[in-house]
Amino acid sequence: MGRDLTALFDPRSVAVVGASDDPAKYGHAVAAQALRAPDRRPVHLVNRRGGTVLGRTAATSLTAVGEPVDLVVISVPGAGFEAAVDEALACGAKAVVAITAGFAEAGPAGLARQRAVAARVRAAGAVLVGPNCLGIADNTTELYLASDRFAPGGVALLSQSGNLALELQLRAEPHGLGFSRFVSLGNQADVTLVDLVEDCSRHEATSAIAVYAEDFGDGRAFAAAAAAAGKPVVLLTAGRGTASARSAQSHTGALTTSADVVAAACRDAGVELVRTPREMTVVLAGLAGLAGPTGPAGPAGPGAGVRTRGRRTAVFTDGGGHGAIAADAAEDAGLEVPELGGPTQDRLRTVLWEQSSVANPVDLAGMGEQRPLSYADTVGALLDADEVDAVLMTGYFGGYAASEGGLGGGPAGGSVLAEGETRAAKEIVAHLASAAGKPLVVQSMYPGSPSCRVLAEAGVPVFAATEDAARALAAMTGRPRPVDATRVAPLPRPAPPLSDPGYHGVRALLDAAGVPFPAAREITDEAGLLAAAAEFDGPYVLKALHLLHKSDAGGVALRLADRDALLAAYREMHARLGAPAYSVEAMADLTDGIELIVGVNQDPRFGPVALVGLGGVLTESLRDVAFALAPVPARRAETLLRSLRSAALLDGVRGRPAVDVAAAAAVVERITTVAAAHPEIAELEVNPLLVRPDGALALDARAVLR
Repeated sequence: MGRDLTALFDPRSVAVVGASDDPAKYGHAVAAQALRAPDRRPVHLVNRRGGTVLGRTAATSLTAVGEPVDLVVISVPGAGFEAAVDEALACGAKAVVAITAGFAEAGPAGLARQRAVAARVRAAGAVLVGPNCLGIADNTTELYLASDRFAPGGVALLSQSGNLALELQLRAEPHGLGFSRFVSLGNQADVTLVDLVEDCSRHEATSAIAVYAEDFGDGRAFAAAAAAAGKPVVLLTAGRGTASARSAQSHTGALTTSADVVAAACRDAGVELVRTPREMTVVLAGLAGLAGPTGPAGPAGPGAGVRTRGRRTAVFTDGGGHGAIAADAAEDAGLEVPELGGPTQDRLRTVLWEQSSVANPVDLAGMGEQRPLSYADTVGALLDADEVDAVLMTGYFGGYAASEGGLGGGPAGGSVLAEGETRAAKEIVAHLASAAGKPLVVQSMYPGSPSCRVLAEAGVPVFAATEDAARALAAMTGRPRPVDATRVAPLPRPAPPLSDPGYHGVRALLDAAGVPFPAAREITDEAGLLAAAAEFDGPYVLKALHLLHKSDAGGVALRLADRDALLAAYREMHARLGAPAYSVEAMADLTDGIELIVGVNQDPRFGPVALVGLGGVLTESLRDVAFALAPVPARRAETLLRSLRSAALLDGVRGRPAVDVAAAAAVVERITTVAAAHPEIAELEVNPLLVRPDGALALDARAVLR
């Protein structure tokens, strides 16, 4: 059930320690907000000098309040912070909001102080938000303990940045979006992002969770909590660059950036990952449209509508240029814009005139000025079509009423057209009411016009920018998830640590898990080489061991036909490289095979992250790879392989037969499960994994210990 945060969001009483009359102090802003609802619960202001604050008598200490206090906000200089916490706990506080800074963000000494305070809070059975946070608010319980007001609605906003939270509020206002809760995460010394996501998922008044986070703490736990939330989670994060891959010692590590890890976790958990505050607002506005015309709209925030899994989108326009641009934007957002079938086109021809285009995009071609209701007729026909999952309407709609309303634009003599357009908007809303949950998003040159307001007030998202409309629609339709990705896979129990991280030690580890390899023997001299060659027939492969990239160093010799060729290759390679050991292996049949790479990298936030892709010596150059949280079940692995740019190779091209993708996926599951059970392995890689029509065979393996 997660932690009980009732005292944090719906306390019986509140005290603000550090309340002040000085507008320059944060204690002034928080105290002023706390007093907005004095009748909901007792609010006590504490200032060590006493006197009055904001016209109310201030207690000189929490003890002087003379009664238990459920939640205490602490906004005092760092030197007095621990004493304030101890007094709060002694007075029975069950929740503390610590605005005071100067702890983990200030260095090791501050981190030690922070950990000590958090331990005392937990030992007392209380909860702590912060330190170094900017407060909290809950509109549903009239709890206002942040410096700014947040319009009421359905979005829970969990943010590590106060300024970003304010920007999101400003951007949300034009879309009628509001907030159920706001929490400034601070240093997450006790109450973590995971705790808050879990609690907000149980909060009936919250229908979407918006997160800005730089520090996930336990990223895998965040992904699991988001996957189980039962409501949309939208994430904005920073630090998505390549710095994390610079010190990697394998192809897997070099190809795995922080951005890849976060994107994989979000995809596996069903989280909407956004790049900017504007995109976050767009996605939230789209999710709000899921409520539909009969559900909550405007300030109520996102509705509880269920996102359709279909991505087939009909683009509807009143101008060819807008239609073409919208179709491109929709496909860029991951939507499909297929040509409409014959029956749907025939149905459209009954409501449009001859010059209209009905293929997709559907273009009125000027009919809107002759008959404004053609907008509604066309939307209705598209929503009724079984082959259409969603509709994106784009272009001039709104311009006729805009002219009448004094917003500029629009043709002359617009009053009749304005009335017709507004009536069309109302009929579009009526069509949506019976559209079986199919979403409609509108891009308009005049989004503030009366007819567009009719749509917006009914819950239809309306945007000025085409790319915003497409992104919102993508969020409303949902992203296809693998059949077995209903939750983040749990980690297996840790296995005994790997004792031999060398090449043959790693092979033995994977072989025990069922990963197939060619026959091989480790040798250190010519006698050992000849003995190995006698154990299995050629052709042979010779590898120099203990080299980081054997192929790059000329430490791999292939297709050595017999023992003489093997011995000659050994003498040449040993004279050149002087490696302490070598591996003699049976040469695999490469005919009709495709080389893949399978690797797992241990991420400090999200744990083991798997990579699959096109392998071999050109892996880093081609960068045709896909990621997922490990371990990866076989069906998920097959989905990842099918998502590669080069996936067509798996099914055979130019006369080559298809390879055994199921066998490759089974090997991916075994490799990623081994890696997930060995947290001491920083990087584990099989490259190449040879996949042929008759199965899969691992040809090389490497492990890098932490």
